[in-house]
This record gives sequence, structure tokens and C-alpha cells, in this order.
Amino acid sequence: MKGINILFIVLRLILGGMMVYGGVQKFQKPIPSPIEVVEKAEKFKVPEKESTLQKILYISGAKQTGYFWQLLGICELFFGLLVLLQGSSFVGAIFLLPITLHIFLFHLFLESDEMGELLQTGGLFAINIALVLKERAKWKHLLWIKPI
Repeated sequence: MKGINILFIVLRLILGGMMVYGGVQKFQKPIPSPIEVVEKAEKFKVPEKESTLQKILYISGAKQTGYFWQLLGICELFFGLLVLLQGSSFVGAIFLLPITLHIFLFHLFLESDEMGELLQTGGLFAINIALVLKERAKWKHLLWIKPI
């Protein structure tokens, strides 16, 4: 039992640490102007570079909204910190589920040739699921509420 607890502490540290790191990284570089995005995208308009163009346009589009990229960074940072803190790790893991799912699906559909990235993001999503399932006693009663 003690070994399992240590394992889940390590998993919390991995997930929380990666999310905090990812959240901080969202604020490290300035957001490119729309003109810079178009100039960068122009370089990849050939059919053999179409997957790279999709990634550039997707991430640049999220950055160009003026709020989404920053909101994602704040959520990754805040929820990652919640996962790292013992008392709030379950809440942090619940809130991180859609974010880790989205990150995994991005890599699955837009970077499927990058096996290392796919394994890393799939691992983070699996850790997130494991952390939520570990606490299933706290939420399983919500799945089926008996009618009155």
C-alpha cells in the first residue's frame, strides 16, 4: 500500500510539473503578429509540408484570438499547482482532464509522426486518468443518482 501511495505522489509530481512548465512556457515568447504568421505559413504551402502548415495555423490561431493562448497557460499553471498540492490534487486532476485530452488529441491528429511527443502526451493523459480514477469513491455516486 505504501508503494502505491509513493507511485501516485510521483505521478502527481510528473503531471503537475509538466502542466506548470507548459503554462509558464505560454508566456515566454511574444505572440506573433498576423503578418508574421502569414509569412511563416507561406513557407509551408507545398503539399508535402501540409501537416506542418496545419500545426502552424492551429497554434497561431489560438494565439491570435488575444485570449485563448493566455487562458490556456493560466489554466495549465493553476491546475498544475492544484495537482501538486496534496489537498487539492483531485480537483486539479479533474480540471486538467479536458486539457490533457486536448493536448493528446492535438499530437495524435497533427503530429502523429512524432512518436516521442505522442507517447509523452498520451502518458500525461493516462496519468491524469489514473489520478482521477484513484479517487473514484469521491465521485462515483454522481454517475447514478437514484430517482425519488
